[in-house]
Amino acid sequence: MVTLPQGNLALIATAWFHGAPGVFETVWGIPGEWSARDRGQSGLVVRASASDRIFVNDELVDGDVTVLAKDSETPAKLSFDDGKSGFVIANEEGVYALRVWDPNSQDLNDFGRIDSYDYNPEWVVQAQFIPIEGGRAVGVDHLKDEGSTRDKIIPADITFTHDGVDYTVAAFQEGRALLLVFADSTNGDATYSVGRFLMCAPNADGSITLDFNRAYLPPCAFSYHFNCPMPPAQNRFPFAIEAGEKQVLNRSGELLH
Repeated sequence: MVTLPQGNLALIATAWFHGAPGVFETVWGIPGEWSARDRGQSGLVVRASASDRIFVNDELVDGDVTVLAKDSETPAKLSFDDGKSGFVIANEEGVYALRVWDPNSQDLNDFGRIDSYDYNPEWVVQAQFIPIEGGRAVGVDHLKDEGSTRDKIIPADITFTHDGVDYTVAAFQEGRALLLVFADSTNGDATYSVGRFLMCAPNADGSITLDFNRAYLPPCAFSYHFNCPMPPAQNRFPFAIEAGEKQVLNRSGELLH
């Protein structure tokens, strides 16, 4: 997945548009000029001539064209003559960004492998899943948000015991499953410094299995252009979880970033 043309390693730009509608800007690495739309309207506007060879839904742009975002029922597909592609995303505040993917990115060319621990059955942890009526808001930092937090709703407390100590962690809804963003004492040494992700789902008997062998690296481990959530305080473990993915390595076996 990470090596696909729109995989994590191919992302070369995430350009947010905070300016006024109709104020056009350029975006590094691609032609044309781009602008926000009026508040409440999905997407961006691209201004280009036919010679720029920008395509929206496979139609050549010649003039001003609206590029609907992922929050639209009909999001637009962007493509460029040099093989790059893109789409528009939105954040919680209704600000839009253009994401650009390059199937010939430097990170893709340099990528070697994802280093990981050997499977360890000791890190298949059985935990208790305690639903919270109405959910609970937890403020979560993001890597590039400069200290501001975003509220994430957790549907339940997840509790387990490790070495005689009880822990209660927060996992956020992610589609049909839950996303646990966690840190442990291996971060910055054996594993990626920001932390790791783990998908999980409750069992029918009111328990939940945390199989840390399935822990995986967040998108920001592969590209600087992702803005990943940081582990909230209760998900920062003082012990080493020696299971799951560790680091992204280049062709020489060294850290990619």
